[in-house]
Amino acid sequence: MKRRKLLLVSSNRFVVPYPVYPIGLSYLSSYLSSRLPDFEIQIFDFNFRTLESFREFLVQFQPDYTGISLRNIDDVDSTKKTLFIHGYKEIVETVKKTVTTRIIIGGSAFSIFPKELFEFFEPEFGICGEGEESLFRLIQCLESNVTPSSIEGLVFRNGDGIKLNQRTHYMCQLDLSFDNEILDFYWKKSGMLNIQTKRGCPYKCIYCTYPLIEGSKVRTLNADKIIETLSELYFNKNINYVFFTDSVFNINDSFNIELAEKILKKGLKIKWGAYFSPHGLDKQMLQLYASAGLTHIEFGTESLSDTTLKNYGKHFTVQEIINISNLCNDIGIYFSHFLILCGYGETEKTIDEGFENAKHFNNTVFFPYIGMRIYPGTRLQELSINDGVILPEDNLLDPVYYLAKGINYGTLKERADLTGRRFVFPDEDVMTAMTKMRARKRKGMLWHHLKK
Repeated sequence: MKRRKLLLVSSNRFVVPYPVYPIGLSYLSSYLSSRLPDFEIQIFDFNFRTLESFREFLVQFQPDYTGISLRNIDDVDSTKKTLFIHGYKEIVETVKKTVTTRIIIGGSAFSIFPKELFEFFEPEFGICGEGEESLFRLIQCLESNVTPSSIEGLVFRNGDGIKLNQRTHYMCQLDLSFDNEILDFYWKKSGMLNIQTKRGCPYKCIYCTYPLIEGSKVRTLNADKIIETLSELYFNKNINYVFFTDSVFNINDSFNIELAEKILKKGLKIKWGAYFSPHGLDKQMLQLYASAGLTHIEFGTESLSDTTLKNYGKHFTVQEIINISNLCNDIGIYFSHFLILCGYGETEKTIDEGFENAKHFNNTVFFPYIGMRIYPGTRLQELSINDGVILPEDNLLDPVYYLAKGINYGTLKERADLTGRRFVFPDEDVMTAMTKMRARKRKGMLWHHLKK
């Protein structure tokens, strides 16, 4: 019997500041491989392949199903506003013109704009949110000629309209295996591999899309399965740096402590980094994480003004940010702070307050972004409509930013320099320095080399 074929396509070609391993497709492939034993599953990654080689691959492989993952809508940089969907459109149209296959679109970008992007790309189906079980059930239905209209997260045409099924169930047991060719590319180019330890975000930041993509209920993945994956990478592949891609790593202390203790017990001499909130951390926890390999923290700080933090919907204070930064320095953990300047509620006063407070931080790097990208379904969308920045009918596919009025934008870099601290604005060329360090076989996060 001829094997059926499923092609999973990573359409992302954005490599700033480094190429990012398509972890979502690896989870999909791992999940489906054990449940669709009669299928041959292949991954095609546009970060190191071309459109021409894609055409050749399609002709050779002849997939019955083609799942296309869309990672980002744009570069989230208000100074450039580079939109990616037209490049994705080229990929989708190439599939349509080259082979007869059933096209299914998903990924984080699609999950933010499911109906808009379904209309734009015109696939047969889309999947909003996590795709493992939904894609499995969809293929099962299509293979059995059963209508798939009840599948959670499914996007499809219903009569003259587009229907999106709501999601009520979420995954928490996931295996993960890596494609060797793709793994080798990212280890060489990025110096790290990505792994999730949990999904979902309970916080209510006014601009954030994570609750839209993964839901607001936090689900920790199986710690033993994570250890299995880390062991495979470390003992069999000699890979010793991973980045945990959770929306926020420190949102389940008991699970994180269990994971750290199991890393130590297994004898994994790995290094790792993650996104952290400055809230709810203490010295004992940080020391445990450091002993288990934590070397780099990226704090989603967003502001160094208490007034602005409140306006942004953050759940911590500037003093907490200072305290945890001092702890990181005491323990020897590299850390950086990502900021959003001139977002909702910012004023000249809060900008000055933030720059003044930056002087309390040592041995760190600040990455400021200017303005807030407005996404549908967020609190920021509502506030922006109320403030007349956008109209209710605006679909927001073309990047629109909330930029606070009354700010002297031309002096932001100068004021940042006057703090004596290291601010890396989006238009600074860090790629050249990063590429040189990668050429010297430096692994892991490298932004700590940018410090003053």
